Amino acid sequence: MNKLMTVADVVGQLRDGMTIGFGGWGPRRKPMAIVREILRSDVKDLTVVAYGGPEVGMLCAAGKVRKLIFGFATMDAIPLEPYFRKARQAGTLDVMELDEGLFQWGLKAAAMRLPFLPARAGLATDVLTHNPELKTIASPYADGEVLLAMPALNLDVAFVHVNCADRLGNTLITGHDAYFDQHFARAAQQCFVSAETVVERLEMDASTARLSTFERSLVTGVVEAPLGAHPTYCGPEYGWDLQHLKAYSDSAGEEGGWQRYLETYVNCSDADYLERNGGAERISGLPLPIF
Repeated sequence: MNKLMTVADVVGQLRDGMTIGFGGWGPRRKPMAIVREILRSDVKDLTVVAYGGPEVGMLCAAGKVRKLIFGFATMDAIPLEPYFRKARQAGTLDVMELDEGLFQWGLKAAAMRLPFLPARAGLATDVLTHNPELKTIASPYADGEVLLAMPALNLDVAFVHVNCADRLGNTLITGHDAYFDQHFARAAQQCFVSAETVVERLEMDASTARLSTFERSLVTGVVEAPLGAHPTYCGPEYGWDLQHLKAYSDSAGEEGGWQRYLETYVNCSDADYLERNGGAERISGLPLPIF
């Protein structure tokens, strides 16, 4: 019943060509410690499914993404993820670009083990123009309404970052927004969780049980990763590191910028990573953004 793993153990489960999903939302509570380990690995030709933030851009910059299925790719204060922009403009990505609702609908279909879910969203829009593989379906009832059939976004692996977990795979998300992490967990064959804190066993009551948004039976492995969402936001623990994100964004416009970023912040130990970002105390004190 002990699901505790190292980040290297988790990434070692990946194989070329897999479809992987990332929880969180833009630059908010992304499993960045796991992302950095993927960047250090040899895995490639991935299909990435995400409400995208810097994890999408970094994996694109490293040449690991074959296809991207996404609702957006943003760092909020920096509207368009810079390395995603470069890959998109270079035409190196196969993409399925969806609105936020259809994206969620695809995850829900996978979570319910359905081939698709009907929707009105996307009809008479460029979602259909730019995704010709999407099909419509007529209602079998008297209304005969034609609806968009959003296909299931089935994941081989999902990665989610939470505030607290235990060795059994129970999780707590204590920030103000759980985003759609539960759908990623349920849409995947395997779900790996990184957590700010890992305890032996969570004791839940009526006030905390609502913070556990998906079942421990869905969790394959748990990684203890303090500050593991940095440079993204992980409330109430710490805010996003806008200084880091701006430097990362600027690197996309610099000659050799990605390689310098990689050498400085990825190809190093966890201790060096913290030190190069001002230390654990600075990161823990990053102010929480107000939305």
